[in-house]
Amino acid sequence: MKKINYKFNEKELLKEFQEYIDSTYSSHYSKDNFQATEFIIDGGHGTGFCIGNVLKYAQRYGKKGMASDARKDLMKVLHYALIQLYIHDVEEDMPLFDRR
Repeated sequence: MKKINYKFNEKELLKEFQEYIDSTYSSHYSKDNFQATEFIIDGGHGTGFCIGNVLKYAQRYGKKGMASDARKDLMKVLHYALIQLYIHDVEEDMPLFDRR
């Protein structure tokens, strides 16, 4: 395996992103191993919810609180984009008549 010389600290940032995602599974947004986002996706509104949140947190970046708050907004942008990537892949594998 070729060792990659990352230019933008990607390895450490991906590790931090993984830790952020892991923390959401024990936060107040998760109840009895269910994420509120799961119910929204199951209701057929996942794409709108995820893209809406990507836009919301991207728009809010740097306008609320301190630099640490802006950084959290970027983590949320990435997380909702990752969830949307999952939704995209699931819907692409789903037969047309089963899509919402």
